[in-house]
Amino acid sequence: MIGKKIRIERIIDRKTGKSVIVPMDHGASIGPVPGIIKMAKTIDDVSKGGANAVLMHKGMVGRGHRGYGSDIGLIIHLSASTGLSPHPNHKVLVTSVEKALKIGADAVSVHVNVGSEREPEMLIKLGTISEICDDWGMPLIAMMYPRGKHIKDEHDAEVVKIAARAGAELGADIIKTNYTGDPDTFKEVIDGCPVPLVIAGGPKVETDRQLLEMVKDSVDVGGAGVAIGRNVFQAKSPQKTTRAISEIVHHKLEVDEALKILNGN
Repeated sequence: MIGKKIRIERIIDRKTGKSVIVPMDHGASIGPVPGIIKMAKTIDDVSKGGANAVLMHKGMVGRGHRGYGSDIGLIIHLSASTGLSPHPNHKVLVTSVEKALKIGADAVSVHVNVGSEREPEMLIKLGTISEICDDWGMPLIAMMYPRGKHIKDEHDAEVVKIAARAGAELGADIIKTNYTGDPDTFKEVIDGCPVPLVIAGGPKVETDRQLLEMVKDSVDVGGAGVAIGRNVFQAKSPQKTTRAISEIVHHKLEVDEALKILNGN
């Protein structure tokens, strides 16, 4: 497992044990939205802001990931679906662990919508991928979202706990899931998940304070950081937003102080 240990330190800070990941895989599902049209610039911005890693599909690696600027960890997303699909919650595998290794990935990720009609197929794929990752020494991030017609609230702690634990049970090294909305219930999720857990950013938030408070509350109760996409790459300044988040995650900065970074103070 030494390969996995070496690679995971490229996406999780060895001193803090936490990570700031910026997913940029959205183009496959919602198209070339602002922030990921010119990915090279955005990657450079979040790298300068202190992000530990970016996450993307295989076809975008040669169109923006480094070769310039400071280094940043690379996570290849193995799952995809489009917003045009009649079954957008059914994520299918679109590449392999072996391909991710060949193009220089430090980790891979798989998306599972727990509670969806196609959940069984996605769980089978997650379990299989986790075994392949163990064979190759590749860290695995499981994006575990409670999402389906019988899920009334995707942020409810009871369903988030099940989703997070399922990912850990099937061999993921890191879990990405929804924040429950308050630190007390989110601590219940963390207590039930034996591997590092990072929060998703979700839809675009209304205010910077709302975003930073969510980050602060999650790490204060033991969260391992964030994997936030749109609220970073569609921010007015992705670099400053990443810096503010990174200071909270890695250095326990208070929200008011982090807001000063966004305001240029």
